Amino acid sequence: MNLFKFRTPPAERQLSAGAQGDGAAYPAQTEELPEMSFLDHLEDLRWCILKGIGGVLLATIVCSFFASWIIDSLLLGPTHADFFMYDFFGLNASEIQLQNRNITGQFFAYWGTVLAVGLIAGSPIVVYQFWRFLEPGLYANEKKGLRYAAFAATFFFVLGLSFGYLVITPLALQFFQNFSISDQIINEFDISRYFSMVTMWSFGAGVIFELPVVIYFLAKLGIVTSQLMRASRKYALIVILVIAAILTPPDVISQILVAIPMLLLYELSIFIAQIVERNRERDLKKALE
Repeated sequence: MNLFKFRTPPAERQLSAGAQGDGAAYPAQTEELPEMSFLDHLEDLRWCILKGIGGVLLATIVCSFFASWIIDSLLLGPTHADFFMYDFFGLNASEIQLQNRNITGQFFAYWGTVLAVGLIAGSPIVVYQFWRFLEPGLYANEKKGLRYAAFAATFFFVLGLSFGYLVITPLALQFFQNFSISDQIINEFDISRYFSMVTMWSFGAGVIFELPVVIYFLAKLGIVTSQLMRASRKYALIVILVIAAILTPPDVISQILVAIPMLLLYELSIFIAQIVERNRERDLKKALE
């Protein structure tokens, strides 16, 4: 017996043009959608998750064929003095030596890097599968908005990931490589620790760069407003400086290089919140006409 039914036929979901006007906020759906029970939805979700995981595994398998290039050029790229970002920053970079002090250190560094790259390469498949799960229950304008949000989430994550790898990682590595409390101590980093730090700097920046997308959804729910964000600018600046200090070496230049994009993201989030508020007011006016 179906106790929970989430999808309803279009005839029941349709809003009449007379009640909504020509510019209805929620246009009628034209496709026939069967009623589904709660267990049917869980089954759909299960298959979406399995397909997403399968996509990541497939991408990981493909990446394993290019493992040598991934390790030498991506994972170990910032350890070389001729890494192109050092020339971009005008740094007289030092060659960084890595050591393996754990029995499984190189094994986990190898497969951890391949899996991380496979996860990034397979992430569009995961996003697409969840979109397929949500899409039947959305109106046309909701589908459009969620499609843009999915694209924006992917774009900002990749942008943040690139920023963490190309900016934060080389600056931090060279700082700690050249930092010494005694000439008798030589800096040679452990491969496991090196891998975990590069992962934290890169993926951490990717998550932080999702701020505009998070603000978009919070503004849609009415939890955050552009006025509130403007009033909180000084507090946001303090939080941004603290985050920049955590992610970068303790020098002012590196902190500023990281803080500036985060400040720009905060201002972009205010602009996005404004757009959401204007659209909400416009839809409300149309609904009242």
